[in-house]
Amino acid sequence: MKPLVAALTKGRLSEDAINLFGRAGILSPGMKSALEKKSRRLIFSSADSDLRLFLAKAPDVPTYVDYGAADVGVAGKDTLMEGRRNLYEVLDLGFGACTMAVAGPESERDRLKRGNNLRVATKYPHIALDYFVRRKQQTVEIIMLSGSVELAPIIGLSDVIVDIVETGNTLRENGLTVLEEIASISARLVVNRASMKIERERIALLIKKLKAVLP
Repeated sequence: MKPLVAALTKGRLSEDAINLFGRAGILSPGMKSALEKKSRRLIFSSADSDLRLFLAKAPDVPTYVDYGAADVGVAGKDTLMEGRRNLYEVLDLGFGACTMAVAGPESERDRLKRGNNLRVATKYPHIALDYFVRRKQQTVEIIMLSGSVELAPIIGLSDVIVDIVETGNTLRENGLTVLEEIASISARLVVNRASMKIERERIALLIKKLKAVLP
């Protein structure tokens, strides 16, 4: 029997994902220990070869799952919304909670309500366009940035930003505020569509184990 393959997101979600999979009994103690040591190994396998696991950058996890290189994956809802891959999103894992929001100076709140044309700086162009154009029928110019988007409205590059907000401290320290909330974000378990049919029993068992240890 070939192993079930899981892709986890590197970075801020990895520690919580590894802990959750460990509590659920999906990871053996040896696998969990190896993952926590952050070694340079690319792939981790269980002793019985029933599970293979690897860590990937956040935008790549849905790609691995979509193309069938991984049967299941853990990725943030923001990554899934932006990547728009053809996956089954089967479980909200609860950790990594934050908000996707429109933020900017308080003075822009009225312009948002009136539907004025706006310049929007963001790392998430698809999410921003979907929100403003499809949901609000509002014309916007999207400015793609890869660094600290909070800088854009401060120096006049944009009117507002679309970004993830966790504590809101960075916004407040720079004279910005959340103006509109777009979506609640957290880590999600996703499944390849073909794998859901072929490996239904094993994936159902994995989901059951994870649900049993969720708050």
